[in-house]
Amino acid sequence: MVRVADEVLVDLLGSACGITYEHAVADAKEIEVGGVRIPVASKPTLIRTKETIRPSDQIDRDFLEALIREEEAER
Repeated sequence: MVRVADEVLVDLLGSACGITYEHAVADAKEIEVGGVRIPVASKPTLIRTKETIRPSDQIDRDFLEALIREEEAER
């Protein structure tokens, strides 16, 4: 039996679209993976890091904005 692991891509940047780690961590959410707490940028911060002309970033912004609308509708 051959097992193929999902590919995971992680971007490590000093800043993205002018957003630094210090800026992003201010409203970051924490998740736990394997007992390790990891800060994850909030959806609004992720949107700001995707303010480019790349089509893939537009898709990401649309997806994140839809998630935010869904969360607001559930409140």
